[in-house]
Amino acid sequence: MILAPLAGITDLPFRNLVSSFGAGLVVSEMIASGEFLTARPGTREKAELGAQIENTSVQIAGRDAGAMSEAAKRVADMGARVIDINMGCPAKKVTGGWSGSALMQMPDHALSLIEAVVAAVDVPVTLKTRLGWDGASINAPVLASRAVQAGVQMVVIHGRTRCQFYKGRADWHAIRAVREAIDVPLIANGDIVGSGSARAALRGSGADGVMVGRGTQGAPWKLAEISAALYGTPQPDIPYGKAFSDMVSGHYEAMLGFYGEVLGNRCARKHLGWYMDRAATPRALRARVLTEKSSAEVLRLLPEALANDMQEAA
Repeated sequence: MILAPLAGITDLPFRNLVSSFGAGLVVSEMIASGEFLTARPGTREKAELGAQIENTSVQIAGRDAGAMSEAAKRVADMGARVIDINMGCPAKKVTGGWSGSALMQMPDHALSLIEAVVAAVDVPVTLKTRLGWDGASINAPVLASRAVQAGVQMVVIHGRTRCQFYKGRADWHAIRAVREAIDVPLIANGDIVGSGSARAALRGSGADGVMVGRGTQGAPWKLAEISAALYGTPQPDIPYGKAFSDMVSGHYEAMLGFYGEVLGNRCARKHLGWYMDRAATPRALRARVLTEKSSAEVLRLLPEALANDMQEAA
C-alpha cells in the first residue's frame, strides 16, 4: 500500500498524517533535479523531504544524467531509504522540459538516466511511468524490462497514457503486459479509491500492490483501510465527530508550522475543502473557512464546519 506523490498535496504534514494511520510507503512530492541542485542554501531544508523517515521514498525527475545522479546522491546522503524516478508526470510544464512522461518518447535516453541514478546510490531505486506517451506507443513493458535489467527494484505503472492525462478510466488490464515483462514488484496506480477498486486493479493487472493518490484526499486513513480489507492488517481507527475535527485541526496546525502562517493557511485550503466535502458542510460556512485569513478564526470555525461528518461507504 503506497501513497502516490501528488504535487502540492503530499507534503510532509500530509505524509506524516497518512503514516500515522498506517502505510507501507509514502512518496515525496516530485523534486526537479536541476532546481534541487541549484537551490539557495536553506531551501532544501525548508522543503523537508522527510528523506530520513523510514517509510519514505523521495521522487526525483529530470532530463540530464549528471543532474539526476547528483540529486540522487544528495538525497541519499540526507537519509533517503528509496529513490523513485519520475517518468510518468503528464504536466505540460514537466513534459515541455523533456522530463516526466516525455521520456517515454525517448526510451534510450530514459534508460541512460535510470542507469546513472542506479550507479550513483546504494539504496533501492524504483521507477514510475505511464503505459506510454499515447495509444499508438504503449512501451511501458519494454521500458520496465530494460529498467529492471539496469537495476531498478520496483516499477509503478499508472494505467493511462500521457496524452490521456486523467481522463477516462485507468486501464488496469493493460498493466498486465508489464507484469509479464518483469520479475520485480509491480505496483498498479490510477483510479484506486477503495478496497473494491484495489481488488479489481490487482486482479486486472497481476500487480503485487497498489498506489493510491486522489483517493486519500480528505481520507488520510484510506491506505490503511484498504490494507485491512485486502490483507487483514489492523483496521484503522477512522475518526468521526470530535475526533475527526481534532484530526483536521491538527493537520491544519501542522501545515501552519511547516509553511508559516500566511502560506500555510493558503496551502491548507484544498485539504480543508476535502474534509468539508466529507462533512457536507453548509455552503456559507464552508466559504467562511476557505476565505478566512486568521488561522485562529479558522481553528474556531472547524468544529462547527465538521460537525456533520458521516461515515464513508467502504
